[in-house]
Amino acid sequence: MGAAVLGVLVEAFAPRSTRRATQVTITSLALSGALVAVVWRWTVVDSDGAQEVVGGQFIEDPFTLIAQGVVLVAALLAIFVIADRTQTKEGAFASSAAARPGSPEERELTRAGIAQTEVYPLVLFSVTGMLAFPAAGDLLTLFIALEVLSLPLYILSGMARRKRLISQEAALKYFLLGAFSSAFFLMGLVLLYGFSGSVRFSEVASVTTQTVGMDWLLIGGIVLVLIGLLFKVGAVPFHAWTPDVYQGAPTPITGFMAAGTKVAAFAAMIRFLYVIAPGMEADLEVLLWTIIILTMLVGTVMGIVQTDIKRMLAYSSIAHAGFVLIAVTSFEASGISATLFYLLAYAVATIGAFAVVTLVREKDSLGNVTGEATNLKAWAGLGKTNPGLAVAMLIFLLSFAGIPLTGGFVGKFSAFAAGIEGGAWPLVLIAVLASAATAFFYFRLIVLMFFEEPAEGTTTVGSEGMSLVAIVLCAVATIALGVVPGPVLELFEQAAVLLP
Repeated sequence: MGAAVLGVLVEAFAPRSTRRATQVTITSLALSGALVAVVWRWTVVDSDGAQEVVGGQFIEDPFTLIAQGVVLVAALLAIFVIADRTQTKEGAFASSAAARPGSPEERELTRAGIAQTEVYPLVLFSVTGMLAFPAAGDLLTLFIALEVLSLPLYILSGMARRKRLISQEAALKYFLLGAFSSAFFLMGLVLLYGFSGSVRFSEVASVTTQTVGMDWLLIGGIVLVLIGLLFKVGAVPFHAWTPDVYQGAPTPITGFMAAGTKVAAFAAMIRFLYVIAPGMEADLEVLLWTIIILTMLVGTVMGIVQTDIKRMLAYSSIAHAGFVLIAVTSFEASGISATLFYLLAYAVATIGAFAVVTLVREKDSLGNVTGEATNLKAWAGLGKTNPGLAVAMLIFLLSFAGIPLTGGFVGKFSAFAAGIEGGAWPLVLIAVLASAATAFFYFRLIVLMFFEEPAEGTTTVGSEGMSLVAIVLCAVATIALGVVPGPVLELFEQAAVLLP
């Protein structure tokens, strides 16, 4: 957060010509330093035990630190893609997000090569919220972290360089629906406070075993807070923003948002459910099972009919949210480690996939490279024109499909195993069938890339190289998590201890 504030000062006082290099340096050092700090705190917690900090508003335990580590890994990979520019020095962001699309002012700023470097402090502010989310020890802190996470994303979603109107529409939809979800969250907070007289997770949990005759307040409060969290992960029926925002937002931000937000929101959901509602599985079972089934089915069915790759990946993320929810709602220790592993595997594959999307472009009749080629037909023959990018995309798609020797397979296996352990075998059966169906739209793209002739009007662009670094790192991580998952799983099993 300090680095984000420093980034704001850079925007105010640094010469425009030096801002981008300064912001990229500050952001990279801040994220790297934060990851080092998480590793250091892990060693401290491992020897001294978990603890409450800031008067119990934050909790530092193995679960918090693992979740924060996954968020920071995702953010570090995403910043490579966010900071990259093509050979023509064109980034993913508008020269001025405040300029009216198509206006003379916008054209003048674009010709002058102005870069919107406010992106970097906004990303850091969002990461701050993501780091605070799983560490929150009370409902007020959880809400503040939710807003710190979300508000920068609303702005970033409207800053795309091309298709400005679609981008601004996406930002507006995200903002309005996010405001509704925040209202649900706050109403749930009020009900839980009315039930227990406290906003601390541990105190609400202790009152649940003592208070009689006020169950409607408790159940209502838990459900409304869950709605706020389910909105962030894109679970049905709170998913309406997902395809539009994924399509309209700048592609590097889509990858960052898809990975980081899910990790943070699912981690916060685990702490909330496992601390406050561990004895209420029966009360919540019908609601949670209905949401999980709808999420898997809608994500699968709607993904099959998509023709835009960003919308396809959006519905894919909705289906994956359903799979992860099976582990989250198992209320078993194995569900915690399974969720974190699944989120890590999903995050690296997602950032890698969207990084590939940024480099596949359309070209006009004069041969000029224009916007991203998001129509699936435009990806035909990519394996012949750029085998490297096509193979990388193949790895990420196989991971999404849950094919063995990828991180996605191990993630799904561990999530489904946790679900069976928690007695949710009907959900696992539906999930296996849905997972098989989702493989259709992944393999449809694979067939297009490797078994069709190259599409006219499609090309790939070179860049400064940072996106390629992210793609290589994500591909290696995806394979490593599938081939040798043992060390990571063992580490994540230590995170299954939650301090109330």
